[in-house]
Formats: sequence, C-alpha cells, structure tokens
Amino acid sequence: MKLAAMNRQGQRTDLTSVPLGQKLGKTSRELLAEKSPDSNTQIQRYIRLTELITPILDMVDSGKIAIRPAVELSYLPKEQQTVLLDTMQLEDCTPSHAQAIKMRKFADEGRLNEDVILSILSEEKGNQKEQFRMPKERISRYFSPGTPAKQMEDTIVKALELYRKRERSKDRER
Repeated sequence: MKLAAMNRQGQRTDLTSVPLGQKLGKTSRELLAEKSPDSNTQIQRYIRLTELITPILDMVDSGKIAIRPAVELSYLPKEQQTVLLDTMQLEDCTPSHAQAIKMRKFADEGRLNEDVILSILSEEKGNQKEQFRMPKERISRYFSPGTPAKQMEDTIVKALELYRKRERSKDRER
C-alpha cells in the first residue's frame, strides 16, 4: 500500500502533459527500500505476492508457505492456483521452493494439470527425509576419539550389512 501511495504521490490529473520522469531518478520501490528494513528485491517479492489467490496468500501470511515458493506460485494462472490449493488441502502439504519452480515451469510449457500438481507435491522433500539419531555417547566407545561422524555412520552401516548377511546364512542352514 505504501508503494502504491508513493507511485501516486505528486501525480496531477488536471494537467495534459506527462510527468518528466521519476523523482530523483529512482523508482518508488527503490525509495521505499531505502526507508524500510526490506531490500528492493524483497519488496519486489511482496508486490508479486499480490498475484496469489486469497487462500494461498493467507497461507503465506500464516507461515504455512514460505515467501520464495509463494512468489513462484504467483506466476501460475488463477485457475491453476485454485487446483493447487485443492490438492494442497487434500494432501495436507505445501510445495517446497524447488517444487514451486517445477510447477511454474510446467505451467509455462502449458503442461500443468491436476495430475502433474499431485505428482510434484508427492515427491519427497529433502527436509522431510526421516532421520535416525542416536546419542554419540552410546557408540563412542566403539570408535577412536576424533572419528568423524560420517566415518562412524559408514562403519555402522557396514557392520549392519555384515550382521544381516550372517543372519541370512544362519537361516539358510536351519
């Protein structure tokens, strides 16, 4: 709203001539960025979010969707945003930035539909891979001090593979 007000500032509708250019050679967005903690790029992102349908914008406002994926989604036509919203609600998920970029690419190519959206949203996200954690104290006695965590992990996996092979051979003998 502040940007819109700055864009209108100083414009007169009672004159027939066109204004002689931008004030101070800067865009309103640049001027706003100077007076705000947000960068010019971040202000561009906020402006772009106005292209989202209201329910998706509400998800951004509530923190359910991050700004960068939302910016990518704002390039989708409103009808596709509606299909995306329905799919997100049915699947109880939101797209990552990479998934949003993929959807935008499919939309640009004219190939984005409900099935493609579902397929993209069904992909496992990097931050959603299930992790297994174990306190280091439980396994540190099996390793020399200073052994890197990756090396410990590799050794444990090899040990489990050997254990599994031994168990299978025992089962075959029975």
